[in-house]
Amino acid sequence: MLVLLIGLVLFLGVHSVRIVAPAWREATIAQRGETAWKGIYSLVAGLGLVLIIWGYGLARAEPVVLYSPPIWARHLALVLMMPVFVMLAAAYVPGRIRTALKHPMLAAVKLWALAHLIANGTLADVVLFGSFLAWAVADRISVKRRPADAGGVAGLPPAPANDLIAVVIGATLYVVFLLFLHRWLFGVSPLG
Repeated sequence: MLVLLIGLVLFLGVHSVRIVAPAWREATIAQRGETAWKGIYSLVAGLGLVLIIWGYGLARAEPVVLYSPPIWARHLALVLMMPVFVMLAAAYVPGRIRTALKHPMLAAVKLWALAHLIANGTLADVVLFGSFLAWAVADRISVKRRPADAGGVAGLPPAPANDLIAVVIGATLYVVFLLFLHRWLFGVSPLG
Protein backbone atom coordinates (compact mmCIF):
# COMPACT_ATOMS: atom_id res chain seq x y z
CA MET A 1 0.00 0.00 0.00
CA LEU A 2 2.94 2.33 0.65
CA VAL A 3 4.01 2.28 -3.02
CA LEU A 4 0.46 3.18 -4.07
CA LEU A 5 0.34 6.04 -1.56
CA ILE A 6 3.71 7.43 -2.68
CA GLY A 7 2.55 7.25 -6.29
CA LEU A 8 -0.68 9.09 -5.47
CA VAL A 9 1.21 11.79 -3.56
CA LEU A 10 3.57 12.33 -6.49
CA PHE A 11 0.98 12.17 -9.28
CA LEU A 12 -1.85 14.07 -7.61
CA GLY A 13 0.63 16.32 -5.80
CA VAL A 14 2.17 17.63 -9.01
CA HIS A 15 -1.33 17.98 -10.48
CA SER A 16 -2.34 19.98 -7.39
CA VAL A 17 0.38 22.64 -7.56
CA ARG A 18 -1.95 24.95 -9.47
CA ILE A 19 -4.58 24.40 -6.74
CA VAL A 20 -2.44 24.97 -3.64
CA ALA A 21 0.47 27.11 -4.89
CA PRO A 22 -0.42 28.95 -8.10
CA ALA A 23 1.90 31.88 -7.36
CA TRP A 24 4.85 29.53 -6.74
CA ARG A 25 4.05 27.71 -9.98
CA GLU A 26 4.00 30.92 -11.99
CA ALA A 27 7.21 32.18 -10.34
CA THR A 28 8.96 28.87 -11.08
CA ILE A 29 7.85 28.96 -14.71
CA ALA A 30 9.04 32.57 -15.01
CA GLN A 31 12.40 31.71 -13.42
CA ARG A 32 13.16 28.35 -15.09
CA GLY A 33 11.06 28.54 -18.23
CA GLU A 34 7.96 26.71 -19.38
CA THR A 35 9.92 23.89 -21.03
CA ALA A 36 11.82 23.10 -17.82
CA TRP A 37 8.58 23.24 -15.80
CA LYS A 38 6.80 20.87 -18.19
CA GLY A 39 9.79 18.52 -18.16
CA ILE A 40 9.94 18.28 -14.37
CA TYR A 41 6.14 18.10 -14.16
CA SER A 42 6.08 15.25 -16.68
CA LEU A 43 8.86 13.32 -14.91
CA VAL A 44 7.19 13.58 -11.50
CA ALA A 45 3.74 12.74 -12.92
CA GLY A 46 5.17 9.81 -14.91
CA LEU A 47 7.00 8.43 -11.88
CA GLY A 48 3.84 8.84 -9.82
CA LEU A 49 1.77 7.01 -12.43
CA VAL A 50 4.23 4.11 -12.56
CA LEU A 51 4.18 3.86 -8.75
CA ILE A 52 0.37 4.02 -8.70
CA ILE A 53 0.11 1.15 -11.19
CA TRP A 54 2.78 -0.92 -9.43
CA GLY A 55 1.44 -0.14 -5.94
CA TYR A 56 -2.14 -0.92 -6.93
CA GLY A 57 -1.00 -4.26 -8.34
CA LEU A 58 0.85 -5.04 -5.10
CA ALA A 59 -2.16 -4.07 -3.01
CA ARG A 60 -4.49 -6.20 -5.15
CA ALA A 61 -2.30 -9.25 -4.44
CA GLU A 62 -3.37 -9.12 -0.77
CA PRO A 63 -6.74 -7.35 -0.81
CA VAL A 64 -8.33 -5.88 2.28
CA VAL A 65 -12.08 -6.03 1.62
CA LEU A 66 -13.99 -3.06 3.04
CA TYR A 67 -17.32 -3.81 1.36
CA SER A 68 -18.72 -6.23 -1.19
CA PRO A 69 -20.64 -4.41 -3.93
CA PRO A 70 -23.80 -6.10 -5.20
CA ILE A 71 -23.74 -7.57 -8.72
CA TRP A 72 -25.84 -4.70 -10.09
CA ALA A 73 -23.09 -2.26 -9.08
CA ARG A 74 -20.80 -3.67 -11.78
CA HIS A 75 -23.52 -3.20 -14.38
CA LEU A 76 -24.06 0.37 -13.21
CA ALA A 77 -20.32 1.02 -13.45
CA LEU A 78 -20.32 -0.23 -17.05
CA VAL A 79 -23.11 2.21 -17.89
CA LEU A 80 -21.39 5.10 -16.10
CA MET A 81 -18.13 4.49 -17.95
CA MET A 82 -19.61 5.11 -21.41
CA PRO A 83 -19.95 8.89 -20.98
CA VAL A 84 -16.49 9.01 -19.39
CA PHE A 85 -14.88 8.26 -22.74
CA VAL A 86 -17.13 10.75 -24.54
CA MET A 87 -16.17 13.43 -21.99
CA LEU A 88 -12.49 12.66 -22.46
CA ALA A 89 -12.84 13.12 -26.22
CA ALA A 90 -14.95 16.27 -25.74
CA ALA A 91 -12.14 17.80 -23.66
CA TYR A 92 -10.12 18.11 -26.86
CA VAL A 93 -12.91 18.86 -29.36
CA PRO A 94 -14.74 22.18 -28.89
CA GLY A 95 -18.51 21.73 -29.09
CA ARG A 96 -21.71 21.80 -27.05
CA ILE A 97 -20.62 18.92 -24.80
CA ARG A 98 -17.47 20.77 -23.80
CA THR A 99 -19.38 24.03 -23.34
CA ALA A 100 -22.04 22.39 -21.18
CA LEU A 101 -19.56 20.54 -18.97
CA LYS A 102 -17.05 23.44 -18.89
CA HIS A 103 -14.28 21.02 -17.84
CA PRO A 104 -15.08 17.63 -19.37
CA MET A 105 -11.74 16.08 -18.32
CA LEU A 106 -12.48 16.74 -14.64
CA ALA A 107 -16.06 15.52 -15.08
CA ALA A 108 -14.68 12.35 -16.68
CA VAL A 109 -12.25 11.76 -13.80
CA LYS A 110 -15.03 12.22 -11.24
CA LEU A 111 -17.40 9.84 -13.01
CA TRP A 112 -14.58 7.30 -13.64
CA ALA A 113 -13.65 7.33 -9.96
CA LEU A 114 -17.27 7.09 -8.80
CA ALA A 115 -18.00 4.18 -11.16
CA HIS A 116 -14.98 2.28 -9.85
CA LEU A 117 -15.86 3.00 -6.21
CA ILE A 118 -19.36 1.63 -6.84
CA ALA A 119 -18.03 -1.58 -8.41
CA ASN A 120 -15.00 -2.29 -6.18
CA GLY A 121 -14.72 -2.51 -2.43
CA THR A 122 -11.13 -3.15 -1.40
CA LEU A 123 -8.97 -0.74 0.57
CA ALA A 124 -6.73 -0.21 -2.47
CA ASP A 125 -9.79 0.67 -4.59
CA VAL A 126 -11.07 3.16 -2.03
CA VAL A 127 -7.64 4.75 -1.67
CA LEU A 128 -6.99 4.94 -5.43
CA PHE A 129 -10.39 5.97 -6.76
CA GLY A 130 -11.33 7.98 -3.67
CA SER A 131 -8.11 10.00 -4.02
CA PHE A 132 -8.81 10.77 -7.67
CA LEU A 133 -12.42 11.70 -6.88
CA ALA A 134 -11.37 14.04 -4.07
CA TRP A 135 -8.65 15.60 -6.25
CA ALA A 136 -11.05 16.16 -9.17
CA VAL A 137 -13.60 17.85 -6.90
CA ALA A 138 -10.90 20.10 -5.40
CA ASP A 139 -9.50 20.92 -8.83
CA ARG A 140 -12.96 21.76 -10.19
CA ILE A 141 -13.48 24.20 -7.33
CA SER A 142 -10.05 25.69 -8.02
CA VAL A 143 -10.72 25.96 -11.76
CA LYS A 144 -13.81 28.08 -11.08
CA ARG A 145 -11.50 30.68 -9.52
CA ARG A 146 -9.02 30.76 -12.43
CA PRO A 147 -9.22 32.76 -15.66
CA ALA A 148 -10.90 30.91 -18.53
CA ASP A 149 -8.67 28.71 -20.68
CA ALA A 150 -9.53 28.26 -24.35
CA GLY A 151 -7.99 24.76 -24.50
CA GLY A 152 -9.09 22.32 -27.18
CA VAL A 153 -7.22 21.35 -30.29
CA ALA A 154 -5.37 24.26 -31.89
CA GLY A 155 -6.99 25.32 -35.14
CA LEU A 156 -10.19 23.34 -34.58
CA PRO A 157 -13.14 25.76 -34.44
CA PRO A 158 -16.10 25.09 -32.14
CA ALA A 159 -18.85 23.37 -34.10
CA PRO A 160 -21.92 21.22 -33.38
CA ALA A 161 -20.45 18.48 -35.59
CA ASN A 162 -17.60 18.20 -33.10
CA ASP A 163 -20.04 16.71 -30.61
CA LEU A 164 -20.64 13.86 -33.03
CA ILE A 165 -16.87 13.44 -33.38
CA ALA A 166 -16.51 13.31 -29.58
CA VAL A 167 -19.32 10.74 -29.28
CA VAL A 168 -17.91 8.51 -32.04
CA ILE A 169 -14.35 8.67 -30.65
CA GLY A 170 -15.60 8.15 -27.09
CA ALA A 171 -17.87 5.23 -28.00
CA THR A 172 -15.11 3.58 -30.01
CA LEU A 173 -12.62 3.93 -27.16
CA TYR A 174 -15.21 2.61 -24.70
CA VAL A 175 -15.82 -0.55 -26.75
CA VAL A 176 -12.09 -1.15 -27.33
CA PHE A 177 -11.37 -0.62 -23.63
CA LEU A 178 -14.30 -2.79 -22.57
CA LEU A 179 -13.47 -5.70 -24.86
CA PHE A 180 -9.65 -5.62 -24.96
CA LEU A 181 -7.64 -2.90 -23.26
CA HIS A 182 -8.94 -3.07 -19.68
CA ARG A 183 -8.06 -6.76 -19.37
CA TRP A 184 -4.71 -6.29 -21.14
CA LEU A 185 -3.68 -3.24 -19.10
CA PHE A 186 -5.12 -4.15 -15.69
CA GLY A 187 -5.59 -7.91 -15.79
CA VAL A 188 -9.32 -7.73 -15.11
CA SER A 189 -12.16 -7.85 -17.60
CA PRO A 190 -14.96 -5.43 -16.72
CA LEU A 191 -17.35 -7.96 -18.25
CA GLY A 192 -16.48 -10.56 -15.63
